[in-house]
Formats: sequence, structure tokens, C-alpha cells
Amino acid sequence: MNYNQITVGIVSFRSENVIFNCLKSIKKIKNIIIFDNSNDINLKYKIKKKYPKVKIYLSKKNLGYGVANNKIIKKSKTPFVFILSPDVILRRNCEKNLLKGAKLLKKNFAIISAIPDIKDYIFLKNKKKIKDKFFEVDYVHGFSMLINKTKIKKIGMFDKNIFLYYEEVDLYKRIKLANQKVYIIKDAKVTHLAAKSTNIGYEFDKCRNWHFMWSQVYFAKKYSNNLLVYIRYLSFFFF
Repeated sequence: MNYNQITVGIVSFRSENVIFNCLKSIKKIKNIIIFDNSNDINLKYKIKKKYPKVKIYLSKKNLGYGVANNKIIKKSKTPFVFILSPDVILRRNCEKNLLKGAKLLKKNFAIISAIPDIKDYIFLKNKKKIKDKFFEVDYVHGFSMLINKTKIKKIGMFDKNIFLYYEEVDLYKRIKLANQKVYIIKDAKVTHLAAKSTNIGYEFDKCRNWHFMWSQVYFAKKYSNNLLVYIRYLSFFFF
């Protein structure tokens, strides 16, 4: 496995304020695909001017985070895709250590993730494993994920019904049901700016709150009794 077998995939939506810092931090991986959900032709022009080898696709409508990542995975020509949010900055040697970890795992993983400098990020299966170079987790947040395409395609990629939020939680649920593995590479580090991937301000807060609730209900209905879900969530709308 080498850098040529990895494509960086970035889904953007009005992300000009952060995406150039993300691109600047990518030192080793040359295959990069951006899928822009805001149909921003000016952003495409600016990126192509500075990074002519980057492939950028514009969508006439906002497809959501999961579906846009599915598009990137399908368009990529490599067996692995490193999904990044546009507000992520790779720290020194992140790519090198991520690749090293993937080699140690001998490609026997569905997803491996870099580790960001924020608290409460890692969802550990066994906290005692944190001293290892890499360790298995139940799931991680979706802003930094190296995906093994062969395994993810068998599992089903991101659920197209989830527009925003819980798309990675749903994916990890199916990964676990398929007895596949998710790992953290301890020495591969990133900075995540958190909620800075778009510049729509107050509108983003309204969008975030709506989609977070809808996705939470959808996920609960998908994996549990519908009646119990309705009883649980009706209180949010009437009280």
C-alpha cells in the first residue's frame, strides 16, 4: 500500500473560508477529489488555479454529506479514500503515520481514523488499548476517515436517506453488524475546527438543529421498534 492507492475526498458547502487550509495541509497524497454541494463555480476556479490537479465536481443541488461522499467514493480510482471535512487540517506526518498504520493492519480494516486535538473524540471499545499504536474503537466522528472501499461497498456505503448527521454512526453500526473493524491510528493527528466547514452563519444553526433531530429519529427507527421511537421523540415536539 502506498500514497498512490489513496484518494482524499472532501465534501464542501460554502467552505471557501477553510478549504484552502485543508488542501495546504495535504502533503503526500496527490489524488484529491472535491464534491461541492453549493455549486460554487468561483470556488472551483480558485481551487483549480492554485491546485490544477485537484478534481472538483459541482452539484446543482445540495445532496447532503453522505450521498456526496458516496459520489466521491464511486468517482475515485483508488482502493482507499481518505474522507476529510473541509475544516480539517492535517498535522505533521499525519499521512505518513496513517499509511504506516494501514500497512501494519495489512488492509484488514473497514475504516481507520486520525485523531484530532479535541476532547471526547474517541469512542473506545476498550480504553486499555489506548497505549497501542492503533486500537479498535466502536466508532469515530466522520471528519477524518480512511475508508477501505472493498469492505465499505459490501456493507453499503452511506445511507442515502440521511442528509446530514448520523451518517457515520449508521455506517459504523452496519460495519459492526458485518463484523468488520474500525481503528484509530494514534500517531496520525489532525486539527478539526468544528462547525467551521460552512460560512452560512445563523442559517447553518437552523439547518443543523433540524437535520440532527430528523437523523436521530430516522436512525432510531431503523434499528429499533417504531412505536417506542414515536413515544420517545414526541415529547420533543409537544413539551
